[in-house]
Amino acid sequence: MADAVNRRRLAVWGDPIGHSRSPELHAAAYAVLGLDWEYGRRQVGAEGFADAVEALDDTWRGLSLTMPLKEEAYRYAASRDAHAELTGAVNTLLLSETPAGFNTDVGGIVDALGDAGIREIGTARILGAGATAASALVALADLGATRVEVAARRPERAAGLVRIGERRGVVVTPRSLDEAEGTVDLTVATLPSGTALPPGSAARLAETGGTLFDAAYAPWPSALAGSWGAAPVVSGLGMLLHQAVRQIRIFLHGDPVTPLPDEDAVLAAMRATL
Repeated sequence: MADAVNRRRLAVWGDPIGHSRSPELHAAAYAVLGLDWEYGRRQVGAEGFADAVEALDDTWRGLSLTMPLKEEAYRYAASRDAHAELTGAVNTLLLSETPAGFNTDVGGIVDALGDAGIREIGTARILGAGATAASALVALADLGATRVEVAARRPERAAGLVRIGERRGVVVTPRSLDEAEGTVDLTVATLPSGTALPPGSAARLAETGGTLFDAAYAPWPSALAGSWGAAPVVSGLGMLLHQAVRQIRIFLHGDPVTPLPDEDAVLAAMRATL
């Protein structure tokens, strides 16, 4: 196996992948850090994921994973961090003979909300029940939330979120998008980019949903953000930025919390690409 110094190739994989802004973010960071690392992108589907990873040689350092590969990467990883174990999703693989999987989306959401001045949550609502919703729920738990409503087109898909909530001491209540009720401090939208809700549903969610954090960022403003009214709206660009910072920490140090050298300068360079 090649020494870690020689592992200099990285990439983001997913399907589709052409929209990803990860190559620009990572390239900006590596330039500030003075690292001669290559970071590209590749379209890889779920069925071909394991074979594609096995075909990589020892020049490969790590992978960033987007949909639909986060669950596949979870199954492939020989070890996983706590956030990956809770969510069942890995968006970062540190490659070696025993590949390590991480979920940096959770920390990315926490950091993005922190940038918006939100460092503690009481009640919240999540729109959607997929992989990003799981990361959002764990992030909300990390911020102190005790009650979270999950509003989804198919509420039965939230069964896994209920189990995550039980492990973290959060009461999770699944409802349909048309049945969301009560008032919450924060709404986290994890719906696919471009999703447009019926005007009545969007208006009702905005009236009771507090600040909106929309994981979608392209196009921006999203249809939901554009209909949110006077309440504050936060785009998913902050999540994209901060989850990438945590990935780079992993690729450099092997863990997502050890700060990068001159991290403020790295962050500034990465923000400039957005």
